[in-house]
Amino acid sequence: MDKNIVRDLVKKYEETVVKHYQWLHAHPELSNQEKETAAYIAAELRKMGLEPREGVGGYGVIAVIEGKGPGKCVGLRADIDALPMTENTGLPFASQNPGVMHACGHDAHASMLLGAALVLNEMRDSFDGCIKLIFQPSEENSADSGAKRMIADGALENPHVDAMIGQHVDPTTNIGVISSAPGPMSAASDRFFITVEGKSSHAARPHTGIDAVAVGAQIVSTLNTIISRNVDASKSSVMTIGKFNAGDRYNVLAGRAEMEGTCRNYSPEVRALVEQRMRDIVHGVAEGMGAKAEFKYIHGFAPLINDAGMVKMLEEIAIDLCGAENVVIPMVPGMGGEDFSFFAEKVPAVFYRTGCHKEGEKVWPAHNENMVVDPGCFPYGMQIMVNCALTYLEENA
Repeated sequence: MDKNIVRDLVKKYEETVVKHYQWLHAHPELSNQEKETAAYIAAELRKMGLEPREGVGGYGVIAVIEGKGPGKCVGLRADIDALPMTENTGLPFASQNPGVMHACGHDAHASMLLGAALVLNEMRDSFDGCIKLIFQPSEENSADSGAKRMIADGALENPHVDAMIGQHVDPTTNIGVISSAPGPMSAASDRFFITVEGKSSHAARPHTGIDAVAVGAQIVSTLNTIISRNVDASKSSVMTIGKFNAGDRYNVLAGRAEMEGTCRNYSPEVRALVEQRMRDIVHGVAEGMGAKAEFKYIHGFAPLINDAGMVKMLEEIAIDLCGAENVVIPMVPGMGGEDFSFFAEKVPAVFYRTGCHKEGEKVWPAHNENMVVDPGCFPYGMQIMVNCALTYLEENA
């Protein structure tokens, strides 16, 4: 593999990738509604002479670039959905869909994968094996993962994918900085729902009712002891109750309370422990206070576990491209969720972060209405992805 050829081809297609990014940014679509986004991507793949398969696990799109001979197959993944937010960037190509915005960089991911496809398609006579391009819907919906649905719809077969590579832009890190970690990269992202059924009464006679607010408050207080008293302090875990609704009037004892929250952790054992302790506490506290409770726990994204060998390959490529001072491996894992995890459960995989912040500009985090991806990061993200794919195929021939 000649990295200079990759660099020159990336430069050749850089302007095209920026145009893709601007179109995708201006036309964001929510999870499971990515119809026009998928159509745009499929049309661009056809222009390359590829034969995309559409409607994979929803609005997913897949295409395969065949090399000059038989060999392994490596999958490259980009997510394509946007968020229910009103954009405030002032960009000339800002969202044209009111209340919907690409505030997490999925437009950049899809654009860079289209750019990588252009480069790899032009280099197809230089490698054995094949590259599978996977454009995935519904990453922002933890209750209905697009990765999970694409896998169920055969995304990793015909041809069978031997390894996966994915990336995410990082608006808090400068352009040219690449980060990743062997092992845990992001956490399991679960949701839970708690309903307390008490008995309403006049606030002046609380002894005649069962106060759902008091029961709910005790449940919250006791649940908050799980992390500090049941989970090994050396193992990270977070539980947050972000919603608590109860009562209808100031002088009426609430007969019902509803809570909703999330749990994040890296270990399957910790994940199971926290869920069971929550279940025990919710029902135990409610029963002890004369109320009834319903507890619903939904497993969302799995923990994203990077393959150590794949990360080592990434590190060497990133250092060669960006310099050792700009490669953060191992990075500190985050508690955010990422459904690339489902691909990483099936095959060896590496997921990395590409800095997209222009030094000197104000930092806006992901999921913020002012968040912008600077196109200066595109050559780095594309070269890392292309070089990782070609190196994997070369080393596993």
